[in-house]
Amino acid sequence: MTTTDSTTTAPVPATASAPASAPVRFDTKIAVLLRADLRTWQRLNVTAFLVSGLGTQVPDVIGEPYADADGTPYLPMFRQPVLVFEGTKEVLTAAHGRALARGLPRAVFTSDLFATGNDRDNRAAVRAVPAADLDLVGLAVHGPRTAVDKVLKGARMHP
Repeated sequence: MTTTDSTTTAPVPATASAPASAPVRFDTKIAVLLRADLRTWQRLNVTAFLVSGLGTQVPDVIGEPYADADGTPYLPMFRQPVLVFEGTKEVLTAAHGRALARGLPRAVFTSDLFATGNDRDNRAAVRAVPAADLDLVGLAVHGPRTAVDKVLKGARMHP
């Protein structure tokens, strides 16, 4: 059974402690911060890459597998909404520093990754640059809602 969170139209699972008609509130937040100057295709690509890393390191963000009425199985997805924000290069750099300082699970996407074509080269491109010098175009974080909100200070919801 699912309910609809009042902050999103995406269905979210009802919990055992909340009736099926009550909105589900999560103690944690999944957020993606994108640099505001990205083109549309870049925003979509960066978002997809960034969130793919969270489920591997934070398995409790993944819900149960789906199935339709015919019993056709589908892969599980995040059990909570992913909020997408945007900000300037400076906002992104500051958010990265705050995420590191708080030790939150995070994924990064740098401008160098637009020129690579595979995972090995992507990892090498990030590894070649010190954290303070990364040319970040995207950051995904997961953690307690209040901590993620502090990391995102200065960012605004993606239009």
